[in-house]
Amino acid sequence: MSVRVVVTGGSGFLGSALIRRLLGGPVSVGGAAPADIGELVSVDLVAPADDIARDSRVSVVVGELGDMLDRLPAADLVFHLAGVVSGAAEADFDLGYRTNLDQTRAVLEYGRALAEPPVFVFTSSLAVFGSDPALAPLGVVDDDTLPRPQTSYGVQKFIGEQLVADYTRKGFVRGRSVRLMTVSVRPGKPNAAASSFLSGIIREPLAGQRAVCPVAADTPVAVSSPRRTLDGILCAATADDAVWGSRTALNLPALTTTPRDMVAALERVSEGAAGLVDWAVDPVVARIVGSWPARFDTPRARALGLEPETSFEDIVRTYR
Repeated sequence: MSVRVVVTGGSGFLGSALIRRLLGGPVSVGGAAPADIGELVSVDLVAPADDIARDSRVSVVVGELGDMLDRLPAADLVFHLAGVVSGAAEADFDLGYRTNLDQTRAVLEYGRALAEPPVFVFTSSLAVFGSDPALAPLGVVDDDTLPRPQTSYGVQKFIGEQLVADYTRKGFVRGRSVRLMTVSVRPGKPNAAASSFLSGIIREPLAGQRAVCPVAADTPVAVSSPRRTLDGILCAATADDAVWGSRTALNLPALTTTPRDMVAALERVSEGAAGLVDWAVDPVVARIVGSWPARFDTPRARALGLEPETSFEDIVRTYR
């Protein structure tokens, strides 16, 4: 027996890495016995990398997500990664809601129309939490902390979580929302995410290029390595319903650090690289990043076997 998987945002960094992991071995869907992938459908605005597109098990669907859903076959497992990143969602209100909210509802409707409810994994964000300037500082976020987003992106992700929860309650999908930390170090070029610099201040200097840190050096941030992030996404797909529990949203583990400490780790890995980092606060980026929590206690994730990295220096060495 084989399984069919749909990945939206399959050409992005996380989507591509997820697809490669999925193609590497049998997949357990919602606690079922591991099975080979019969077909994996990658949906995005552009085609995936050549090594993915060449795999005989991969079907590529290119175009606007909302226009492509009626072309998708029935799936056992859906990963909804497609979306507009934080900075772009804040800068373009209509684009953010159209992409991060309307398309999420549309993908859920695709799942609802299937004969059997698929396991549905939605990538949410730490941005569902935020420091309300009228209230006391947020402090440590745990599994019972009330989401209080302070950006349009965070609001869109939180509403998406609630949609996943309601579609799950109604039996339309078997939903799991994973709240991702800032992923560092991402390869490739900078993007429009407010947190993009948390990869750039490592990636660019290691390539001999200058980078700018747009927040104060001692700003606390919550990060996760690419591999730990993928561990969390895949755990959401493979966990049995009873093990995952009735609370569909889960905080993934975080490593708390600061840009200053990140650049110090960079210097230990590559002597002289820290000199390529410039420090110039951008008030817009600083406000967004400063509204996000930086300290997490994640007992539910630990119970599922998920742990954060323990050293940012190790993350840099792995990336290098």
